[in-house]
Amino acid sequence: MSDMPFGFSPQDPDDDRDKGESSEGRSGGAGGSGQDSGQGFGFGGALPGGGMGGMPGGMNFDMGQLGQMFSQLGQVLSHSGGGGSGPVNYDLAKQLAVQQLHSNERTERPSQQEVKGAQDAVHLAELWLDPTTALPAGARTTKVWSSVDWVEQTLPTWQRLCDPVAQRMSTAWMEALPAEAKQAAGPLLSMLSQMGGLGFGSQLGNSLAQLGGEVLTSSDVGLPLAPEGTAALLPANVARFAEGVDRPLDEVTLFLAAREAAHHRLFSHVPWLRQRLLATVEEFARGIQVDTSSLEDLASKIDPTDPSSMQELMGSNLLEPKTTPEQEAALTRLETLLALVEGWVDVVVSDALGERLPGAGALSETIRRRRASGGPAEQTFATLIGLELRPRRLRDAANLWRLMTERHGLDSRDRVWDHPDLLPDAADLDEPLDFADRWGGSSDLDDPIAAIKRAEEAEQAAAAGEQDSKGDRDSEDDRGSKDDEDGPDSK
Repeated sequence: MSDMPFGFSPQDPDDDRDKGESSEGRSGGAGGSGQDSGQGFGFGGALPGGGMGGMPGGMNFDMGQLGQMFSQLGQVLSHSGGGGSGPVNYDLAKQLAVQQLHSNERTERPSQQEVKGAQDAVHLAELWLDPTTALPAGARTTKVWSSVDWVEQTLPTWQRLCDPVAQRMSTAWMEALPAEAKQAAGPLLSMLSQMGGLGFGSQLGNSLAQLGGEVLTSSDVGLPLAPEGTAALLPANVARFAEGVDRPLDEVTLFLAAREAAHHRLFSHVPWLRQRLLATVEEFARGIQVDTSSLEDLASKIDPTDPSSMQELMGSNLLEPKTTPEQEAALTRLETLLALVEGWVDVVVSDALGERLPGAGALSETIRRRRASGGPAEQTFATLIGLELRPRRLRDAANLWRLMTERHGLDSRDRVWDHPDLLPDAADLDEPLDFADRWGGSSDLDDPIAAIKRAEEAEQAAAAGEQDSKGDRDSEDDRGSKDDEDGPDSK
């Protein structure tokens, strides 16, 4: 698990040296470099038209420069539309992402041949997956996207992921301000909220541009980003990926199509999974807290006429949220659930393609190493919610699903997805044999959901019995009170 809280760059630049070098030169163009500047999420990055969202130390502002900056900011705000009304300016995020993708020449439109090739690959992959899982096909349609299409089609899901965390980040420290400080700041707080939305949008746009130039499918980051039932491949990115793995393009396309189809079998036929993944991120966001022990003293030093005093507040580590035990638990649950999804996909795809596709094993290992070296999934989670999907958990989850297949067969293995209470937890990934033994030793193996329902009904019956007993006692007390009031003469 990463130590970075949502939206804040590592304090030690050496921590992300490798990631910074790997992405160098790919995120240039309008709106900024696309790389972390070391400033807090939402308070750094370039604004459209060349204005700077942050105020680096040592920069001298005269009033003319400051007036020009705010004039430009006003123009941006006036054209922000509905996307600027929330904690993240998604209009700006989309604009910056598209601009950077065009600047980096990552906007190739798919050809008719690529469209047909992707559709055929998904269709063949579905046929090969059928014997390896009890879950039926989940993709109702196959789309072939450019990187710009990916940004546009996945933005609604990113909005749901980012809004809760950005909302808490933008309000937590203001809520901690004493009433006197809020009153003194006045309109400045409203302006800061709008600037925060622009800053969040700017950083999200940079991230989406980098991801859009790298992702291979709609499920490449482990989350259901595409519209439900839509399998999608990005042929231009797939072609660049294939160049580095020394495998034929058709073979790589078929392998990635199988992974995409397997993900959609889970997301479509495990009704609680999509909601659980997104809700866990929201649960983490609700726990964000800011250390307020020194915030009041710092806030009293703010001079609205002095940009450097505001810079001090923005750059202070007092604004960084403190990770709570509840957040740690939420991140562990999310990491475990993502690992279980990816591990299941690895096993199912390996069974489907192992004897048919010579390079399937090598491609599977390449995908694992891609994530371990800081691929799109790891960078996205680290930037957005402070979570890194650890390859160790992926391998442990794959080992557990493989063991379940060998011990109990694929029908029983896939029945684990019937209810979230049946899923392995982090401790089970450490001891998969224990989980497999418990599953095999259950007397309710043929119908585990029925066992859960019986347990729930028993709890409800016990609660109802306690309520009835309480009602009887209350009635007896009422009768006793009435007898006392009537007295012996009333009989």
